[in-house]
Amino acid sequence: MRMIRPAPPFVPGRDPVPPVPPRHPLFYAAIAFSAGILVGSWVWRPLTWWLVAAVIFALSAIFLAGRRPRFASLLALATLVFAGAFMLQLRSINTSAGAEILQYTDGRELIVSGHVTREGLVREDAMGGTRQSIELETEQVSDDVAASALTSGIRLNIYARPGVNAPAQRAFRYGERLRFPTKLHQPRNFGNPGAFDYKGYLADRGISALGSAKAEDVEVLPGLVGSRARMWRSRVHRSVLQKIHALWPPQQAALMDAMVVGEDSFIEPETRVDFQRSGTYHILVVSGMNVGILATVVFWTLRRFRITDAVASIATVALCVAYAFLCDTGSPVWRSALMLAIYLGVRLLYRGRSPLNAIGGAALIILIYQPKDLLGASFQLTFLAVIAIAGIGLPLLERSSGPFMRGLRNIDAVTCDPTLPARVSQLRLDLRMIASKLQLFLAGSFWSRPLAILMRATIAVYEILLISCLMQVALALPMAFYFHRVTVIGLPANSVAVPLTGILMPATAAAVALAYVSPVLAVLPARVAAVCLQGITGTMGFLSTWRIADWRIPTPAITVIAVASSTLLMAMILARRRSFAIAASGALAVAAAALWIAFFPATPHVQPGTLEITAIDVGQGDSTLLVSPEGRTLLLDAGGLIGPWASQFDIGEQVVSPYLWARGIARLDAVAITHGHADHVGGMHSVLANFRPRELWIGVLPQTPAVARLTRQAADLGIKVITRRAGDDFDFGGAHVHVLAPPLDWQVAAQARNLDSLAMTLRVGDTAVFLEGDAEKKAEHQIAEQHPRADLLKVAHNGSATSTSPEILSELRPRFAVISVGVHNHFGHPRRETLERLGAARIATYRTDLNGAVTFYLDGKNITPRLAVLH
Repeated sequence: MRMIRPAPPFVPGRDPVPPVPPRHPLFYAAIAFSAGILVGSWVWRPLTWWLVAAVIFALSAIFLAGRRPRFASLLALATLVFAGAFMLQLRSINTSAGAEILQYTDGRELIVSGHVTREGLVREDAMGGTRQSIELETEQVSDDVAASALTSGIRLNIYARPGVNAPAQRAFRYGERLRFPTKLHQPRNFGNPGAFDYKGYLADRGISALGSAKAEDVEVLPGLVGSRARMWRSRVHRSVLQKIHALWPPQQAALMDAMVVGEDSFIEPETRVDFQRSGTYHILVVSGMNVGILATVVFWTLRRFRITDAVASIATVALCVAYAFLCDTGSPVWRSALMLAIYLGVRLLYRGRSPLNAIGGAALIILIYQPKDLLGASFQLTFLAVIAIAGIGLPLLERSSGPFMRGLRNIDAVTCDPTLPARVSQLRLDLRMIASKLQLFLAGSFWSRPLAILMRATIAVYEILLISCLMQVALALPMAFYFHRVTVIGLPANSVAVPLTGILMPATAAAVALAYVSPVLAVLPARVAAVCLQGITGTMGFLSTWRIADWRIPTPAITVIAVASSTLLMAMILARRRSFAIAASGALAVAAAALWIAFFPATPHVQPGTLEITAIDVGQGDSTLLVSPEGRTLLLDAGGLIGPWASQFDIGEQVVSPYLWARGIARLDAVAITHGHADHVGGMHSVLANFRPRELWIGVLPQTPAVARLTRQAADLGIKVITRRAGDDFDFGGAHVHVLAPPLDWQVAAQARNLDSLAMTLRVGDTAVFLEGDAEKKAEHQIAEQHPRADLLKVAHNGSATSTSPEILSELRPRFAVISVGVHNHFGHPRRETLERLGAARIATYRTDLNGAVTFYLDGKNITPRLAVLH
């Protein structure tokens, strides 16, 4: 029988021994279940294998529960590990729901009927027209042969061309039935390591295919389909947005939409980047912080009106659930609402003694229902932030500022001094002494209370700074892994932005509510919200201009991830030790791990002694990474989009940079642009900002706006701009570079042309690669006269028929070729005649649309191709 040790007697004037902290079985259960999900994501086993293992360990734990309780607890945790792996793979099984639509994603013309499940907003595009993106559930799909009734989710992009007499595009609402002609295609990820899983993201939303249609071709059918609750949600959501746009000017209304109700359709890409750079992006999107602010305001207000804890908790949870339903922004808000409900429930049962138990319970419920959430950035950021506060921050505050905050109450009650810790009693005596001195110069005997309030405010500032710093260092790992950012200015930015958001949200809610009664009554809270918004955007805009805000880092190595994760767990354990020095050492270890992540980036993944050429999958465009035998790096072009989508998706930031970071590359030695077309130069602006190369190589180019902007940016960043012409010969990290085009006397036109392309060979020993941008046959004829030789050909112009002439192939005599080309591009690249010429020359040809990123290693004697390994 276990003996219960009595608590030590209390001695007045001596610091009491902190009470033994409560146990957290649900938190440990959530950790074990999460570990199982991670194991299941990397190690595949049959479902029965995981199930049998879980049952065996569970029965063993039950058998040993009365005999060896500690060993039984370990077996129970092991059971949860196997259960986590089982649930992940069970949920990942393809149930074939919606798979029937895939037979129609071959580019043929279709007539699709369906109903809207998620509506969008009409907005202008870069071409002067309008477009909206909606999600539908199909009812019928027909082609020239037959019509089939099937149910599947599709995302439809509806566009309207600009025109004087063109009618305004209408927004399609939830539940409306539509019929439209379209060509469907499957979602596809970029085939590079580190690429965003766009296909998986859509699959989680029930989307199996993508399509587009002209607005004038979309026919609205009679009838509505959908749930009444969702219809009401859509109506209320639209009504709230209308009130917001009536109360604030367009630019402020767009930010209010995003911050308060989660509608980010009107946010410009530049605004997103500014919030990301300042470390305040969580404020721009509806997240758990919004739910926390709403819950705090509602609960505090109800308690001020003497409402009981139970009733106030139920009302708070109900309003937060309604808010999450109104926003409909997905898992993060619903997770926060669930966590709030569990936390308030546990608080009522255990008087707030076990916040980690509440966090663990919420995590366990969410992960059982949706195990894949653990693998997403949103889940990890949310729970790491909460764990850092509840698991490390609150115990530290309880040992440092907590006794002082409690001891500064009733400062004039002298009889309380002996019952308090010695250091707290001394502070009370000092404050009363200072108050007595003030009475000699200032009338009145009330100075002790204002001094206590001032001291409590000072301690509160310390607590806010401590929690903010702790959150910044605890989130350093996921911020580096998912966003490749070091949020150096996140602390000062959030110190201003978060309190202002705490005022902005209730002020905005009050303004919108009062606007339904009288616009006059809404003026005052709307003005308060506008002032807060100006403070947030002003602070964000000022701090985001600092160069340190662009501190980008590559993906941390596995060892760094393991050490940083272990450090966080160790800090949670040490935070509950009785010695404050030991407790604080855990937090310092977390800070040290964050500094390691920031200042000691991963070693680049390269193969020394070889020349590497990697054609990065950037869709319909070009981007090629070259790594010299001595490890010097050169990026040739950076992809880019042409048309109305160019301003909405940054290939350089969202495709090229993640690939380089996944390779552990933090800096580039040089970058080059072959010519000025957008599908080559469009992504280079982000590459310059993210990787700060030492040199920018260009050919003889017309000073188009894109080229001029790029050279100005290079000058601002201190990057040396070097013009390369035919005849240039130089060494680049052990590889010999010979420039073949453009010629010395090349005359540029007013606009960028393919004939401007910079063409060159890189040679190591007896092996070489020929890179020619988008050079056409005329340029290839001039290049062929120089009799180049190469084992590897980077095919020009995405495999267009205007390039890869028989003349250049006969001179080069390559053994391998690679084509950078987009899937189902509307140019028809690569052209059949180009592929036939390559085939006739017996050249082994690779394509990024089929193979993803393709790498070739030239060691001076042989050339070795290798395809990217994607997980």
